[in-house]
Amino acid sequence: MPIATVNPANGETIKTYEPMDEEELERRLQLAEATFRTYRTTSFAERAALLERAADLLDEDQADIGRVMTTEMGKPVKQARAEAAKCAKAMRWYAAHAEALLADEEPDPSDVTDSGASRAVVRYRPLGPVLAVMPWNFPLWQVVRFAAPALMAGNVGLLKHASNVPQTALYLEDLFHRAGFPAGCFQTLLVGSGAIDDILRDERVKAATLTGSEPAGRAVASTAGEMIKKTVLELGGSDPFIVMPSADLDRAAQVAVTARVQNNGQSCIAAKRFIVHADVYDAFAERFVAGMRALTVGDPMEEDTEVGPLASERGRDDLEELVDDARRGGARVLCGGERPEGPGWYYPPTVVADVTREMRIHREETFGPVATLYRANDLDEAVLIANDSLFGLSSNVWTRDDAEVDRFVRDLEAGGVFVNGMTASHPALPFGGVKRSGYGRELSGHGIREFCNITTVWHGA
Repeated sequence: MPIATVNPANGETIKTYEPMDEEELERRLQLAEATFRTYRTTSFAERAALLERAADLLDEDQADIGRVMTTEMGKPVKQARAEAAKCAKAMRWYAAHAEALLADEEPDPSDVTDSGASRAVVRYRPLGPVLAVMPWNFPLWQVVRFAAPALMAGNVGLLKHASNVPQTALYLEDLFHRAGFPAGCFQTLLVGSGAIDDILRDERVKAATLTGSEPAGRAVASTAGEMIKKTVLELGGSDPFIVMPSADLDRAAQVAVTARVQNNGQSCIAAKRFIVHADVYDAFAERFVAGMRALTVGDPMEEDTEVGPLASERGRDDLEELVDDARRGGARVLCGGERPEGPGWYYPPTVVADVTREMRIHREETFGPVATLYRANDLDEAVLIANDSLFGLSSNVWTRDDAEVDRFVRDLEAGGVFVNGMTASHPALPFGGVKRSGYGRELSGHGIREFCNITTVWHGA
């Protein structure tokens, strides 16, 4: 796809960019390598001061960059501003905690004396330039949750952002430059997806992180495996949202609506499959469908808009195909399900019930404001339905029964279990999945250590 800003609210192409040529790409790779040699020797205090300055600038830019994100990918502008604010908080969190998270670790001397050591230390050292292949759905947050820990660890970043958010991508490079980071610490590479393989094969690039589709993850993992380079992958999700009889149904239904349509439903960790115990199925469904119908769909630049357009025409077509396939297979559409007239790539909040395993919508990720509703006769069946997915990113369970909570935490195949609340990412908590949702972790101490050389230092007696 071309590198261009296309407003999804009306389909208008606003600005198109030429991809970098080989000469410019080579210059930037050289700069990244050269900058790493000196940046890796800076102190945590020096890095923290730079990252704090970037957070301050981002707060100042919040309204402007919010409008840019909304223009490029269609999220409601209030959510765009909130995303910018979240990024600034994450920067400050890593500025404050990175030194402790990467502090030297010393085993008890008595544990290593039999190796002839008087002392041993585990030290975390940066790897070098890391390639970040990032998606459009959270165009600031997806990048910052990589960049903040990577820069605090002493690495440098090379961003290959989604081709439909070039202005946001260039803003990020400019943000870190204005904050005072050396020029090669964080660079945006305006290149198409076809350039990723060659960049990853370059010996100067030491590792890669990707958030995106399963096919994209397979391609990056394949090349990285061939080159024996570390990768972290955060891929698709089809998160279950389980409601048991003891749940607060009013609260569960209210949160369920937000969990499904946040970011216009285009979130890997959005709840997508709503699995409800038979005893409360009808009561929950009534509340949930009413909440989905009540949402305000419209111009994402309007402050009262709750659901804007999908980011691309292809994305809307794919979503529509899933709903139509389910309808042909006998599923009931309880609300929505029809493309609206007029400009822009809008699709209404939709709830699909009576879904079977044979339907595509059961197996594939619905990347838009479409929910599937399942009836479970007991906890065991709820777990079976929840785990009947190729994905395993996160999960939500609603119950006030501690024994049920223990069972869900033990048995759900997911990287997270959120009890009586909505899945969210936070810098203090590890984020990632299992199965085809990827591997490795972002955020927290686990995330900052992913791109470190974990070095054993042994001292003889």
